[in-house]
Amino acid sequence: MDMSSDFDRLLFFEHARRTAEATYAKNPLDADNLTRWGGVLLELSQFMNGPESKQMVQDAIDKLEEALVVNPKKHDALWCLGNAYTSTALLIPDLDEARVFFDKATTYFEQAYEEEPQNELYKKSLEVAAKAPELHVEIHKHGGLAQQAMGPGPSASTSTKSKKSNNNDLKYDIFGWVILAVGVVAWIGFAKSNMPPPPPPTPR
Repeated sequence: MDMSSDFDRLLFFEHARRTAEATYAKNPLDADNLTRWGGVLLELSQFMNGPESKQMVQDAIDKLEEALVVNPKKHDALWCLGNAYTSTALLIPDLDEARVFFDKATTYFEQAYEEEPQNELYKKSLEVAAKAPELHVEIHKHGGLAQQAMGPGPSASTSTKSKKSNNNDLKYDIFGWVILAVGVVAWIGFAKSNMPPPPPPTPR
């Protein structure tokens, strides 16, 4: 992965998060802003490890659920919530425990698709959701996402490292499209809201 483009994405989503926070302070009932905020937090969770990543996903779920309180039929919030629950499930090693979250994710994907049946992304999400438990088994056979995110231990051999690299490829294949898609939604959302970037701080 290109490190500079990763850093650019991190900066973009950090800025987007701050913008969403400022907008929320002015209008806590803006469902579009809450949805963008949830999507941005979901993106930022990918730059974190273990417990921090889980907490960021939980924060995203809270914001998206808040958006649905304001507008229960908001399809992009429903869809993002499906992705957030998929991310949560993939971070849980126990499949039975993870299934609860996969089931929630499927329910939200179905609701999003019902609200906007012409949306190909929602349809694709439903197809992938059906295979999610299999993908979960595959991921955790290779050490799990949280362990991969933390990198190999100090005694890891070269062969372990190359295997670890393949596992990371698997991780990005599986829910890279989910995170990328959420990022695109957040990006477009901010572009649509026509919010100029904050002015530089004035020297005092």
